[in-house]
Amino acid sequence: MSDSELSQSTVVFGLHLWELVGIGVGTAFVLLLVLLSLLCLLASRRRRRRRVPATPVLHLTTVAPNAYPKHPTKPPKDIQEVPSRAAAAPAAAPKTQPAQVLQAPPPDSIQIETGKEHRITFPEQPPPYHQRSGGPSSRGGSGESRGGGGEPGVPEVSHLGWGHWYTLKELEAATAMFADEKVIGEGGYGIVYHGVLEDGTQVAVKNLLNNRGQAEREFKVEVEAIGRVRHKNLVRLLGYCAEGNQRMLVYEYVNNGNLEQWIHGDVGPVSPLTWDMRMKIILGTAKGLMYLHEGLEPKVVHRDVKSSNILLDKHWNAKLSDFGLAKLLGSERSYVTTRVMGTFGYVAPEYAGTGMLNETSDVYSFGILIMEIISGRVPVDYNRPPGEVNLVEWLKTMVSNRNSEGVLDPKMTEKPTSRALKKALLVALRCVDPEARKRPKIGHVIHMLEVDDFPYRDERRGGKPPGITKSGEMPSSEPGDSSGNNTPKETPKGQPKEEPFKWKNQAA
Repeated sequence: MSDSELSQSTVVFGLHLWELVGIGVGTAFVLLLVLLSLLCLLASRRRRRRRVPATPVLHLTTVAPNAYPKHPTKPPKDIQEVPSRAAAAPAAAPKTQPAQVLQAPPPDSIQIETGKEHRITFPEQPPPYHQRSGGPSSRGGSGESRGGGGEPGVPEVSHLGWGHWYTLKELEAATAMFADEKVIGEGGYGIVYHGVLEDGTQVAVKNLLNNRGQAEREFKVEVEAIGRVRHKNLVRLLGYCAEGNQRMLVYEYVNNGNLEQWIHGDVGPVSPLTWDMRMKIILGTAKGLMYLHEGLEPKVVHRDVKSSNILLDKHWNAKLSDFGLAKLLGSERSYVTTRVMGTFGYVAPEYAGTGMLNETSDVYSFGILIMEIISGRVPVDYNRPPGEVNLVEWLKTMVSNRNSEGVLDPKMTEKPTSRALKKALLVALRCVDPEARKRPKIGHVIHMLEVDDFPYRDERRGGKPPGITKSGEMPSSEPGDSSGNNTPKETPKGQPKEEPFKWKNQAA
């Protein structure tokens, strides 16, 4: 196009042709810039939406109730939440206590103390999930997790950093697809199967059932509490399975059942548990507790010490198990305040009343366990006469009436010596003292059980041990009275004898 043609006037406002061409090119350039700006703005917004905000809350997926074999979810009959009297009367708290001490965690969360400045919080109701196929409920399939099928927040082996990560396929093969005949135990939050791994190792597989998110909480609690623990009186946690929605814990297999079966089960008219065996079980359990309380940092409060959680090997060695309710207590804290959980009859009264938990709560439960082992009775039995329903109150009455031998398990044919029986009963009574501060540390309990001349050694030194009279009789006053001035006085002739001392009521 020649210069003369570009210089010609047009009908558009009389503009020259070259002017119209310039205006068109400029307008197109401006529109292109606007379009590019809009695209950049849209892309940046998408990137911001995709970013995951930093948060201390770890969301974990729940486990579907129907993702497990045949066994329906049962209401928890062994482990239950104990109503707290403090919640009903918050105004009754002592004024000297800081206000935040008696405030329990919010009902929609559970907190695990794992050391200084380190707290992990888990939501009560995890986010919803889409149930995958191939779990234990799909008996026809392998149940193997597919790539990309994991949920956000599902713990992986690199996150836990210990133990063996078992695949779901491995555990299905070990338990014959979680067959009914492999079941060796059931609880409120899981079913335990006996399994044999490919290398011949016998294991116990705890398949955690969902109970309002309890499976997730119990999984994390047990991993945090005993993942790295090694002690001969604690059941060893070998590994876990965390594929998709499945949560399973793999323990060493202890082949002689649990203590509850041997004490309360159908073992015939004569119990195979002799006095020496029972004391060995008591001492082994105490040593396991001492390791949790004094050998770890942070210390671990088991929170559910009872006969069904004491497993026995073929040599009658006790192994404390089931850490699903355990709490970690850092060295900078003397207690934690938490929702009251445990088994009825074993829960310490101050914990049931205020929710304040520390190792003395385990000591109380251990004292109940000693009484149960000695007497062969459950902590609370409503089938017995009114004065014998509560094991603690009944045993105190028997001891007050100087009938220590009357508390022995009638199925135990070989009776202990009077000194051995009185020593064991004294230790049990001191452990269940209504005042938590008066209970002995578990290390002191072991010392009392192991020393042959306890409590008579103090008498030779001119002192009187708490709760034992000079004559060697058990006390006729409260076990909480550490004065030791309980020697009974002779009643003059012709005067009526005093009534036996009545123990104060105490909630078990």
